[in-house]
Amino acid sequence: MVDYLLKILDWSEVWALLIPMMILLFRRQQPATLRPIIIYLWLAFIINLVIDIIMVLRTYYPEWTNNPLYNIHSVVRFVCFSFYFIQLPQSSFTKFKKVLAAVSVVFIFINFSFFENFFNYDSFSGNLLATEAYILLVYCMLYYLSELKDDSKNLFNGHDFWIVTGLSVYVVINFFVFLFYLPMIDVDLDLAMNIWNVHNIAFIIFCLFITKALYGSDRYKYSI
Repeated sequence: MVDYLLKILDWSEVWALLIPMMILLFRRQQPATLRPIIIYLWLAFIINLVIDIIMVLRTYYPEWTNNPLYNIHSVVRFVCFSFYFIQLPQSSFTKFKKVLAAVSVVFIFINFSFFENFFNYDSFSGNLLATEAYILLVYCMLYYLSELKDDSKNLFNGHDFWIVTGLSVYVVINFFVFLFYLPMIDVDLDLAMNIWNVHNIAFIIFCLFITKALYGSDRYKYSI
């Protein structure tokens, strides 16, 4: 029974995305600001599906690897959510968020030009995923600071609150998972695999928060 539940958890990076995507079938009219999130859902679903399919097929084709796809997913998530934060209708920290995005792109370019191989078949880039989590957490903190300055707005009413809160939970939990996962593999592979289950649980929570945002967004006037 435990093994069966762990197998379901292993595929959570695919089926958890179907939860918010199902909402889109019934609530197609979504605020324009959610366009980057919807794009992310589709791209993440495709990437994670290929990751898990390769994992299954490695039994027959051991030379196959899905590690570069984790790097691609990290970049896709960073780009989509950076654009999401930048285009939110907030008056505070707008220039800083743009500068932060530009500096992050430069860091990624330098890192994979001189220090790491983006398409490394042996492992994904823990530095990339940890840095992405840290920068997205900075975006989340800037969002909360900006919202707290606006006394006229109810923080809990907007769909953006649920998106940002779900992302905050995800990156706070997984920053240390991404940072220590690869060194942990060398020390204790079973422990590393169990730690990745923490990531999967956080991802499910993340998707549930996105679902809440999409489900409640029909009351907003401007949609796509």
